[in-house]
Amino acid sequence: MMAAFIFSWVYLRRVLSFRNISTCMRFYSGNLISSRNQIKIFGVRKYVSDVNSFTWRTHTCGELRSEHVGQQVTLCGWVQFHRMGKFITLRDGYGVTQLIIPEKSPVGYLMKNLSLESVLKVEGTVVQRPLEEQNKKMATGEIEVEVVTADVLGKSKPNLPFNIRDFQKVKESLRLMYRYLDLRTSNLQKNLRLRSNVTMKMREFLCKHHGFVDIETPTLFRRTPGGAQEFVVPTHSPGKFYSLTQSPQQFKQLLMVGALDRYFQIAHCYRDEGAKADRQPEFTQIIDVTDIFKNQNIEIFDKVLMNKENSSIKAIVIPKGALHINKSLLEKFEEIGKCLYSLEGLVNIFVKEDLNWKSILCKHVSLELQQKLKKNLELQPHTLVLISAGETRNVLQLLGKLRVECAAYLQSKGLNIWNPKDFNFLWVVDFPLFLPSDEGGLEPAHHPFTAPQEQDTHLVYSNPAAVRSQHYDLVLNGQEIAGGSIRIHSSELQKYVLTDILKEDLTELQHLIEALESGCPPHGGIAIGLDRLMCILSGASSIRDVIAFPKSLDGKDLMSGAPAKISDELKKFYFIQTPPSN
Repeated sequence: MMAAFIFSWVYLRRVLSFRNISTCMRFYSGNLISSRNQIKIFGVRKYVSDVNSFTWRTHTCGELRSEHVGQQVTLCGWVQFHRMGKFITLRDGYGVTQLIIPEKSPVGYLMKNLSLESVLKVEGTVVQRPLEEQNKKMATGEIEVEVVTADVLGKSKPNLPFNIRDFQKVKESLRLMYRYLDLRTSNLQKNLRLRSNVTMKMREFLCKHHGFVDIETPTLFRRTPGGAQEFVVPTHSPGKFYSLTQSPQQFKQLLMVGALDRYFQIAHCYRDEGAKADRQPEFTQIIDVTDIFKNQNIEIFDKVLMNKENSSIKAIVIPKGALHINKSLLEKFEEIGKCLYSLEGLVNIFVKEDLNWKSILCKHVSLELQQKLKKNLELQPHTLVLISAGETRNVLQLLGKLRVECAAYLQSKGLNIWNPKDFNFLWVVDFPLFLPSDEGGLEPAHHPFTAPQEQDTHLVYSNPAAVRSQHYDLVLNGQEIAGGSIRIHSSELQKYVLTDILKEDLTELQHLIEALESGCPPHGGIAIGLDRLMCILSGASSIRDVIAFPKSLDGKDLMSGAPAKISDELKKFYFIQTPPSN
């Protein structure tokens, strides 16, 4: 499941303008902070004056400063640390405050057997720390609270699965299993509060400034042909199932038909697919070297070019890769090519300090050809070149994946491949409308409702494989964060695409066809991957660090154990039969 920020608009101009979208994205990349928010985001700290209204506490654990010295305060939070029966570090979702217990205070006895992570309410006086004991790295490091009374509001069991410490590394599987503990960490607190600020700014920008309407669409629907694999939901009507929406695609178009010309929503999208990498940094270009290797009597390349149509030889150049990428990693890359893309062999070239090569190709290519490659690929000392040959589509997918793998690997080794503080946007356009399917026909490159480019519309009927689409993707820091398209608004064209080209059964979409026959304006939309966008804005290494209760890579909820078995009674109610478990 993923979250998508989706908006659509009626498209009545001849040329689509992304000015508002780009402005919106630039707006988000600034300081996304409520003027009264207390959390420090992007180097700015503000305060919330009403966060303690109607609660026991007078202040949060991240709020007290030198100007509060002498005030009587009440704090509530989790015991993060205590020592010598005298010092306590109290933590809540806003920060930490040090408490000091006076000698012979009954509070000291209370703390002796109290486990860490117990919930405590304390009343006391704010006092200035001695100058030599002040902690400049701590927001509340100039003061401490001298405790007068304390109450245990919720006692924690000792020996929790892991300690809630920012400096302590915990396996992700353990973090997901005990997510309610992991949520107490400052990193997740910061990310989730930032996410809340971003979505609030999105709504404000679209609703207040551009007249969009926030509309919630159903999650339970019916199957949408030509898209991702969907989850099905049984009902107590025999043989009847819902599908969880993989996106609100059809509802967007129906709202346009219904004269809601500017709509948006933050939608949950459900797709029963394997996990995909959430970070896709751009690294190096994929370079076509087919002409260089053609007719050079190199068996691995000649065989590919002679026996397969739409084949090519392409390469990626990895600066400094020869210094860091080892044999075992290259073997992993070869396995990826074989298993995922049916490509045999991945040729590598290690460029030495003197620009000489270390490669199996040295036996097969002339010095003249080597010089030609050096010039075309602009080879530098310690460069690694990876070359793949085969069906062009598979070669591009493999090398695209490998350049991401190499970039991430080199970044982990300390090389400055990209600057995570930069925000670089890029629009990708002119996608094909259709791609070859595994069954030998065509499948939609985006979805079956995408409109062709106006100048290519006639090719839909004569050469659909050559048609370019009105599909666009938005890339931020080399990572796709949004995608959308202008939709087909002609019922005749939509029926032709579905039945004649994609061979889909129209009964699944009869309601949409009838809507298009009822007077549908030209329209388009875009969906922003909110999880992925938040991952970039927060600097998180995984989208699971910007979601409160994420699934694991294999789609499981490790905390609750879902997906889980259901009782025989429920199976009977929903007319479900399952094979006997081993």
